[in-house]
Amino acid sequence: MKAAGVVVDDTAVTPQYVQGVTPARELPIIWRIAKGSLFNKLVLILPFALLLSWLAPSWLMPILMLGGCYLGFEGAEKIVHKLTSNADEEAERAANKSPEDEDSLVKSAITTDLILSAEIMIIALDEVADQPVWMEAAVLIAVGILITLVVYGAVAVLVKIDDIGRGMIDRGRAPAVGRGVSEFRHVLCPHRSLIHI
Repeated sequence: MKAAGVVVDDTAVTPQYVQGVTPARELPIIWRIAKGSLFNKLVLILPFALLLSWLAPSWLMPILMLGGCYLGFEGAEKIVHKLTSNADEEAERAANKSPEDEDSLVKSAITTDLILSAEIMIIALDEVADQPVWMEAAVLIAVGILITLVVYGAVAVLVKIDDIGRGMIDRGRAPAVGRGVSEFRHVLCPHRSLIHI
């Protein structure tokens, strides 16, 4: 529960990485990011967190604070970019993405995820810091897998929800609900609107 704020942030940040990507590539990109996230949590962060908990438990809080500072910096950078960028140039760049751009996008997403995942895992570790090491490891593995499934499952639904709305409209089943579903997605993640009604 204490990590919920970071989880929500992780879920909110990820859809931006499929901005300008063709609809057919959205789920494969999210899958690649999810695999990178799981690697971050279980291979990179888990051993480091357990070692840190054993050797220097007092460093957990400063690491959380450093991660929070980095995320604040990254958020400010995105705001400045949004305010100073040319919308037409951004749209043209988004329309001309290459496979190299996709690889760069996935790498950037996984790097950001590393910080968010470290925050989540350290918060979880702090809650079981007084437990035996095997219990800490079991909790971190469970949290890592569960959080990854929840975050990237939610992101996949979010970026495809307008397709669900379109399907409802095309089949003539509850077209008003289909329009509402599409608009819900457009409000939450406006980078791609497939339904123009």
